[in-house]
Order: sequence, then C-alpha cells, then structure tokens
Amino acid sequence: ANITQDGGKTWSTQNNQPTAELYQVNVDDQFPYWLYAGQQDNSTLAIPGTSDINSRRRTSYLMSVGGCETGPAVPKPGNHNIVYSNCKGRFGVYNKLTGLEKQYYVGAANMYGHNPRDLKYRFQRVSPIFVSPHNPDLVFHASQYLHKTSDDGATWETISPDLTAFEPDKQVISGSPITRDITGEEFYSTIYSVNESALKEGVIWTGANDGPVYVTRNGGVSWKNVTPPDLPAGGRVQTIETSPHNPAKAYIAVYRYLLNDWNPYIYRTNDYGGNWVNLAPGDNGIPGDFPARVIREDPDREGLLYAGTEFGLFISFNDGETWESFRQNLPVVPVTDIKIKDNDLILSTMGRGFWIMDDISPLHQVSPGVDNKPMLCKPRTSYRSRDTGGANIDYYLPVDAESVILEIKDTDGNNVTTLPASEEKGFHRVKWDLSVNGSSSQSGRRGPSGPKVVPGIYKLYLTVDGHTMENDLNVMPDPRVTEAGMTIGDFRDQYDLCIKVNELQSQARKLVSELDSIWKPLDEKAQGSGLKAKVRERYKGLNGIRDLLVTAGGPYPQPMLVDQISYLYSMISRVDQKPGRDSYIRYEELKSRLEEIQEEYIRIIKL
Repeated sequence: ANITQDGGKTWSTQNNQPTAELYQVNVDDQFPYWLYAGQQDNSTLAIPGTSDINSRRRTSYLMSVGGCETGPAVPKPGNHNIVYSNCKGRFGVYNKLTGLEKQYYVGAANMYGHNPRDLKYRFQRVSPIFVSPHNPDLVFHASQYLHKTSDDGATWETISPDLTAFEPDKQVISGSPITRDITGEEFYSTIYSVNESALKEGVIWTGANDGPVYVTRNGGVSWKNVTPPDLPAGGRVQTIETSPHNPAKAYIAVYRYLLNDWNPYIYRTNDYGGNWVNLAPGDNGIPGDFPARVIREDPDREGLLYAGTEFGLFISFNDGETWESFRQNLPVVPVTDIKIKDNDLILSTMGRGFWIMDDISPLHQVSPGVDNKPMLCKPRTSYRSRDTGGANIDYYLPVDAESVILEIKDTDGNNVTTLPASEEKGFHRVKWDLSVNGSSSQSGRRGPSGPKVVPGIYKLYLTVDGHTMENDLNVMPDPRVTEAGMTIGDFRDQYDLCIKVNELQSQARKLVSELDSIWKPLDEKAQGSGLKAKVRERYKGLNGIRDLLVTAGGPYPQPMLVDQISYLYSMISRVDQKPGRDSYIRYEELKSRLEEIQEEYIRIIKL
C-alpha cells in the first residue's frame, strides 16, 4: 500500500509495512536459536530468534537457505548448517558453510503442465519435510506417498501406499481452461502434513490436502485410515500434532476455508485415531467462523494447547474443552504455524512475519481461576548471555497490594539486587539483566549497570504485604562462551575484579561530590568579593584536585582519573572473559593514584 497526500506528486514508502507471508516455522538447536520458513514471493529464509551477538557488525539479519518461496526449510538436528529445503516438491540439501544446495528430487521428473492423474508422484506447493525425532539422519518427504531417506536424499524409499482420497473427478489440471496452472504446484490429493511421535519410534501420522488422516505404528509396514468420521470430506489437513506426553494421543487442524467452509476443525484422539473428539464446535471459545490452521500441545504441561486460526491465537488449559483468546499484542492475522522452543512460543503468520512470546513458563504454573493469593512463578533457566536479555521474573497479585518487594540474593543470603515491582492487581513480569547494582554516581546513588553475576543458583524473594515467597533461579553460562574455554573460575575472577573497579569508581565519584560541596561555594565567593589568602590557597588546592579527577571540557581533553577507571571497567566487562594481567596492574595503579589524591584532599581541607 502506498499513500499520497499531494495528489500523486509524492508517495509513501512500502518499506514501513511488515507484510511477510510465512507458510510455516521451524527452529534449529543452536544458541540462540534461529527460525526458518518459506516466504511467499521471496525465498526460504533463516533469521535469528533474538538479537545476534555480532548484530552490530552485520548488514543483514537473514539468509536464504535453499528451496524457494514455498518451503519448508528444516534445519538438521545437531547440525544447523545443514538445511533440508523444498521448492514445490523439489527436495534440496542446503549447506550454510558452502552456500550450495544439492538437489535430490523424488522421481526426478518435471511435473509442469501435467494432469495429476498421469504423474507417478504428485507434489504440492509446500510438500512437507519432517526429520525423525529419534534419528537426525532419517528424513521424511511426501507426495501422495510417504518417502524416507537416511543419506540426505541420495536414495529414497517409499514406505506407504497412496494416503490421499484421490477422487478421479478431482484429477484435473488446475485452473483449466481459463487460468491453467502450468507450474504443477496446485495438485489436489497430496500429503500436506507429516509427524512422528517423539515418544514412540515408528508411530507416524500423515494428513492429505483432500481430507484423509492415516497412521502407522510400525514405521510404515502397515497403515490405517483414521480420518474422523464426522469430518466433512475434502478439507486440507494442515497440521498434525503428536502429543509430547502420550504416544497414543494426537491432534489435527483441518482447513476448509478454501471450500467456503469457515468452521474451525480441531480434533483430538487418545487411542491412535480410533476415536476423535471435536475440540472446536464453535461454542467453547473459538468462534465458529474462525478457520483453524494449526494446533500444538505444550511439551511441559499436558493439555495446555495453542491453536492458530485465521484471526489470531487461542489457548486451552484443559486439553481443548474450552478456549480463550491469547492474542495479547498480536495483530488480527492468520497464524500458520506454532513451535515451542526453550519455553518460547514462536508463530509464523500470513502477512506479519514471525512473532515470539518470550518465556511462557508461567503458563505451566497457572490455570483459569487462579487461587486468591499472591504467587511467585518459578523462573526458567536463564543464560548469562550478551544477547538473550537476562531472566524473566513473573508474579501474580490477586488484588492491589500496599507493599511489594522483589529481592535477589545468593545462596549465602547476601543481597545481590532489589528490583522494582508493581503493586497493582494482575500478572507482572520483571526483567533482570543478571547484573548487580553499578558504581555510585556523584550524587551518591547506585547506578543500574554493574557486572553480571557469576553463573549459579540465586534465590528470589517476593514479599507482598509482609508475606514472603521464594524460588530458585538457575543462571547458566552462555554455552558458546564455555565452549571457547571460559570456566566458572574465570567468571568469578572477572566478577571480583569488576566489583573492585566499581567500588573504586564509587570512591572517586564520592570524592568529586565532596569536593563540589566545598569548592563550588568557594568558587562563587571567588567570583565576587574575593577570598582571604588562606581560603584562597584551599580553593586553589581543591580546584587542582578536582582537575585530577574530572576530565575538562572542550575538544580532545585528557581523560582524568574518573574516566580512566571507567575505561578500565569497560575493557574488563564488555564480554565474558578472564581478565588479563594488565587489568590487575592498571587497577593497582588507579587505586594508588586515588589514595594519593585522597590524602592530598584531606591535607587541604585541614587548612
């Protein structure tokens, strides 16, 4: 969309509109994780799920990872540099390190211009790719059949019969005769969704874009049609979700919007498809005209469900019996896929790109009708990382409180920091950046940016109107840093030296504050009636001491002691590192210099 406000002489830009249409989302296992998808009218893409540690040096935050706009793009578990990508049924293996994509199409035949009934293999636009949770070398890919490879596509094995309805009257060239589809990507009667149980190897589910749902419990030796009997025919089984808690339980989301059926179809089975329950009849929270695209079960809390519809996100705490809107600040937008990684809720959308809700661990601890008492949620493990934001501390107040105090202490009971806390009713999240209070300013107040704490266990204390709750918080080191050689001892050395430098900075600033309280009144008198000789000598001496501490104004000044201390702190605190020898030498030099200045200050004020 472009807008003109001067009759067409000038137009607004299109670059202010987040319009990315993403078909799905996959997540790798690097730290921090990256997101992968096919983007309509663009390409596949990979993008960091959080600000990257080298973001200041990057010119771009995303990369293409093979395939084409349709995707999916699926990173290989254990090796995120390998990405399995698809382009309208053409399977590729992309290597991030080389930038090359090897091509291994099932059947190796060009589908363009064919009637689907004449093809050996029918592939649709977003032909699924799924990596077995039991073997990262086992990759599934689907036409109307399910195929598998254990050598990155060099050889394929078909492990199923035709798992679609394959009605003869639907096997026609799409769009004929007026807008014939020549690309061969709009085929009906193909498999649209594949999933294997993470709990039981060989339990594999498929869903077709013309309705049928199949399951095998023996790795493809035999298959059973388990389509819900009350599901209207012809819909697209867009998502199959295998329960992370029960191998016999699965969910499906079926999309019939393209058939002008706006009903949400979400089903659950607890017996491998023998029986199904409709979880979205239209009167239990998800409106009857909100077509459903995706359903996921939380890996940490059984029965906690997330459903993506044409108009936003819904949540259920009781395995789909009832639903509530869970939009928060999410726009009204089609949610195409949902993944949960490290207790983050990750969405892909049609029109607004990726969305992430950081840290959903409080949802594992609360339910509708929360007990009428304050609650301090147990926080998830946090990482001392330069780019993941620190720790989320969540708490709930059933009513407004008169006093709320949120403290963090170490295991010995020593105070680490006190965080600001709201006293209003409701759920609250406080972000702790894992740092202690910084050095004192010249006004004597502690600054907010002290050194980050050493990885370990810390105690959270929430006191609401005199009642105290506590929880442990586990702070872990950034695994990339430890892999590079950083030890807990190194963290401790860095922390200890940062604390010493911080304290030195506080002493220097305190001295400046004391000087100003004495020198400034004298300076005002010096500008007026003048000073007696003895007082003038004191004034001159204090002025000289201040010049040793505080950098003068003007261009290219020489940094004095306060700035020199800050310079040292910046060097030793910028990244996680063991301090170098010169750091300690410089600290002792600055400490000695401050002591000399303090002694001279005491001498002068005694005049």
